[in-house]
Amino acid sequence: MAWAVLIVAGMLEAVWASALGASNGLRRIGPTVLFVLALVASMIGLAYAMTTVPTGTAYAVWVGIGAVLTVLVAVVRGEERLGAARAILLAVLVGSVVGLTAVA
Repeated sequence: MAWAVLIVAGMLEAVWASALGASNGLRRIGPTVLFVLALVASMIGLAYAMTTVPTGTAYAVWVGIGAVLTVLVAVVRGEERLGAARAILLAVLVGSVVGLTAVA
């Protein structure tokens, strides 16, 4: 259960990071509200997961999921480009997250 919550919390990290970017310095109300709600939910999920998953592992998995998804959201929106080098590095990051969950 904690792992599932941690994965969802990592996904919510991508939501709040993307919403923060869209908030124009917290000046746009819709993205700002989404940022706050997703941030709180993401932190609660991370905190819950840390009750059974070691802190370092939980944090690394949470950040890894959030980072990869945040980049992918930006690529889909056309805000960033995904070249071969970035794709390979993101794949390594995903592999690292999977590896951390496997050995935890």
